[in-house]
Amino acid sequence: MGSRRLLVVHHTPSPGMQAMLEACLAGARDPDITGVEVVLRPALVASPVDVLEADAYLLGTPANIGYMSGALKHFFDQIYYPCLDATQGRPFAAYVHGNEGLEGAVRAIGSISSALGWEAVAPTLEVMGAPDQEALESCRELGAVLAASIMPDA
Repeated sequence: MGSRRLLVVHHTPSPGMQAMLEACLAGARDPDITGVEVVLRPALVASPVDVLEADAYLLGTPANIGYMSGALKHFFDQIYYPCLDATQGRPFAAYVHGNEGLEGAVRAIGSISSALGWEAVAPTLEVMGAPDQEALESCRELGAVLAASIMPDA
């Protein structure tokens, strides 16, 4: 079997989100994980073709006023119907960062991913305030677990 593809769709407007993204990518690109290509797309750029060509999805967003970012919502709006039937059952994971009120963002990601038929490999990672070393290690682990879940012959 050929290489598998992990699509990372993110909205990264802050240093905290950047640190979390980099930690997730470090996990997904761990040298022990082989046969997985990691494709990075900002949420406003990711397309239905990106989603259809991927085997799994990692989603990252800040919590803005109790909801996911407008950029991630735009991503879901663009890909929902073109990808609805073709991506059922594919694994995904998500991370959310904010200073308060992460519940709405987590709930929205859960609702939309469930409607798409995507399967969470882990609960959404919620990080409040500046990401500390423990939070960044959790991000690294999230990226690694998701990438390992689609390794060929895994």
